Order: sequence, then C-alpha cells, then structure tokens
Amino acid sequence: MTFVSVTRLRVRSLLYMPAFIWHTFKVIRQAQGSPQFLGGRVLSEKRNAFWTATAWADQSAMLKFRQTGAHKVAMPKLLKWCDEASYVHWTQESREVPNWQEAHRRLVEEGKLSKVHHPSADHQARHFVEPKPGRGQRELDPVNS
Repeated sequence: MTFVSVTRLRVRSLLYMPAFIWHTFKVIRQAQGSPQFLGGRVLSEKRNAFWTATAWADQSAMLKFRQTGAHKVAMPKLLKWCDEASYVHWTQESREVPNWQEAHRRLVEEGKLSKVHHPSADHQARHFVEPKPGRGQRELDPVNS
C-alpha cells in the first residue's frame, strides 16, 4: 500500500519568504533522495500558499523523512512563518501521486490543522482554498528512479 501525504501551508509575511524558499529547496532534495520516496508534486499559489503531495512506500518511510534532515530543521520554523498549515494522510493501492482536486477533497474531508502561532481566520475556520494548478507546479521524481 502506498502512503500519501498532502500538506498546505501559507506563509504569513513576505519577510519569511526567502528563508521559507531556501528550506523548501533543501526539503525537496531530501525527499527526492529518500530511498522509499515514490514521487510527488509541489504547487505555489497566490497569497503565499504552498501545497505538497507526496507518495511513499509506507508510513514509516514518510515518518523517517519527516523526523530527520532538512525537514526536521524546517518544521519548527513554520510555527512562526505560517498562519495556515494543514495536512492529510491516507493509504491507497496505486503508487500514483494524487491530483490537486483529490488532495483538496481529502484535506477538506479528513485534514488536520497544524499548530501555528498566528492563525488566520481561514485556518481557524478550516477553510482550505482550492488549489489552482498552473505555472507554479513542479513534479518531483525520486533521484533513484
């Protein structure tokens, strides 16, 4: 069974954007080099919103990634940098990374809020703006593929 992880973050100020982007690149490299990373995609949108959808061989592979390296370093910073942060996980038969519509549907129906120090009204209301794929989308392939 493939383990899928979807996240949505909104950076609350342009002041934090350079550091956020720098850490994002490092986290993407970490994911792509993880042995059980099956693939993913990222999406940057207006209003400093960012989506990720990743597929992993299993939950333990995703947890190992999350709890080590660049991802572990970046996670605590999101408390200050973001005013919206949410995620959803599920398992599926297919190794395919879900499309943004499915990611949004799952986030709305099953998603959880991450703690942020300055939550927006949308965060508090669990209002997840639907993603609009376009120029800000990037596919992520495993380095070992």
